Amino acid sequence: MSLPPGFLDELRNRTSLAQVVGRKVMWDMRKSNQGKGDMWAPCPFHQEKSASFHVDDRKGFYYCFGCHAKGDALTFVRETENLGFMEAVELLAREAGMQMPARDPRAAEKADRRSQLAEVMEQAVQFYRLQLASGAGAAARDYLDRRRMSAAARERFEIGFASDARQGLFQHLTGKGVAADLIVDAGLAARPDDGGAPFDRFRGRIIFPIRDGRGRCIGLGGRAMDPNARAKYLNSPETELFDKGRSLYNHAPAREAAGKGAPLIVAEGYMDVIALSEAGFAAAVAPLGTAITEDQLRLLWRISPEPVVMLDGDKAGLRAAMRLIDLALPLLEAGQSLRFCSLPPDMDPDDLIKAQGAGAMQRLLDQARPMVSLLWQRETEGQSFDSPERKAALDKRLRAAIAQIRDPSIRGHYGEEIKRLRWDLFGARRRDSGAMPVGGRFNGRRWIAPALPLPSTRSSLLAAAQGETVEELLREAIILATLCAHPGLIAEFEGALELVELHDPDHESLRHVLLSHGPVSDVAEAREKICAAAGTALEKLMALSHVQIAPPVRNVGDTELARMCLAEEFAKLEARRGMLREIEEAVEDLDGLVDEGLTWRLSQAAAARHRAERSALDDATDLGEDRTALSRHLQSLIDGEIWVKKTR
Repeated sequence: MSLPPGFLDELRNRTSLAQVVGRKVMWDMRKSNQGKGDMWAPCPFHQEKSASFHVDDRKGFYYCFGCHAKGDALTFVRETENLGFMEAVELLAREAGMQMPARDPRAAEKADRRSQLAEVMEQAVQFYRLQLASGAGAAARDYLDRRRMSAAARERFEIGFASDARQGLFQHLTGKGVAADLIVDAGLAARPDDGGAPFDRFRGRIIFPIRDGRGRCIGLGGRAMDPNARAKYLNSPETELFDKGRSLYNHAPAREAAGKGAPLIVAEGYMDVIALSEAGFAAAVAPLGTAITEDQLRLLWRISPEPVVMLDGDKAGLRAAMRLIDLALPLLEAGQSLRFCSLPPDMDPDDLIKAQGAGAMQRLLDQARPMVSLLWQRETEGQSFDSPERKAALDKRLRAAIAQIRDPSIRGHYGEEIKRLRWDLFGARRRDSGAMPVGGRFNGRRWIAPALPLPSTRSSLLAAAQGETVEELLREAIILATLCAHPGLIAEFEGALELVELHDPDHESLRHVLLSHGPVSDVAEAREKICAAAGTALEKLMALSHVQIAPPVRNVGDTELARMCLAEEFAKLEARRGMLREIEEAVEDLDGLVDEGLTWRLSQAAAARHRAERSALDDATDLGEDRTALSRHLQSLIDGEIWVKKTR
């Protein structure tokens, strides 16, 4: 509803902020001046011993010099009581003796009708509670005793019992003058198809009252005592009061507990919520036996920015979580998400707490996983990615899922995390798939291990390989060092960096750090984070003399130079390795006969190499190596006709 002009100003004028805040804090009277309305206290929003929380009662504002919390009486009530805006207005208006603005006649009539239904619901709750305490409720009490539900818990959650009588509640309420239409419209009774007298909806069940955020009873939940009942749990039907998809069991108590810092836990049912609350996890709610709806999800986020969804440890629980992910992705906002924790198989919260105690439940909550982790599990679990097509299909599914996120910042962070997980999956497979060993040389059939370096040269990069492999390691080092010095270029060369084959374990480690880094907004800050994450691998790289003298490393402010050098080094490295692959395959194909196709392949490899070299930058960006040495070697192989079997 809308408030008339001036209503909030009048409310603030009538409300003493010092009085409202004084219910939550202990004033420091040595520092405060009560006569001037200048009050000081330890801040109720963060833990502190000094009085840094200031209230100016005359102006009606508060401010904390520690955590910088600020606002007026409405803000304070909303933050400390975890209430919505209109709920806070109504609370302060009642305390100030102000009448809330009248609604239009239709709205007022509807509100009166809802108030009548709510009163009928309260009478039903009282009736069912008395039934539980009577002789008819003995079996229900025995069941609750077996479930170890204490008398205090029964009282707190107002547990009741509906007997098997067809019209037990209906006759009780009509006997008190309640109209039959109200009983039916409240969802407590139903009319038979033959037009006879209404009969009770809840029979032979333990009753759980369902209350809204204002504490009004809007519906009931009933657990059948008969194990053969058609429905183990039954909720009230949709009424003017009760909308199952917009309600949560234990809403108001959970909201209050979450406002005091307790984690909001989303459990499956009534008994789970009660067990969690009794174990000290007061901010527990349940979605009334259905999959969580969009309205319920928004309601959860109004209570807490990051609810923890507690899943059953079976496949059905996991499927429910996967459906919830698709619902939540388009609604995500900064600081607003979900976390998930899975119960052990064949256990509910009550079983876990009884068997292992509240500490086990707390450990489970501490291990709750972010939503992106469940998304990755859904798309990869139980699948094989042994072909490029299957990997591409995974990429397509992940892109489609992330595209649902409307917030561009969150979408970017999801992309970075998925990229990291993808690298962990496929990078590990590549490392385990028998990649070429570091160093050594290929003699046409196998790799020959390099000679061991002397102790004095063991730390040198040149000791990691022999002959022509050194050139590749040097280029790898320049590429990685340049990207570390210019992190703003990581995104531009991400694809090339991910695909290039690295021969040194330290280089693999640095690549992982670079690919795991998120979008760069501050280059200097990003450079520091990369240095911290890379550790000794980067220190060893930067200690190499040929890296220290490389122009893009020396000139960290020249991004264009770095971009040109990276493009050159990637092109030359790929051209060289493509040529070597052709040579290796060609030599293996030799069978003592001249093959024109073989000659053509060797010439094409040499041409590719020369094209890459012709596109190189000027000598200012050169590494100082002999650019034509390998080309001369290749030409000598062709001139010597290595495919002709030599006679002795």
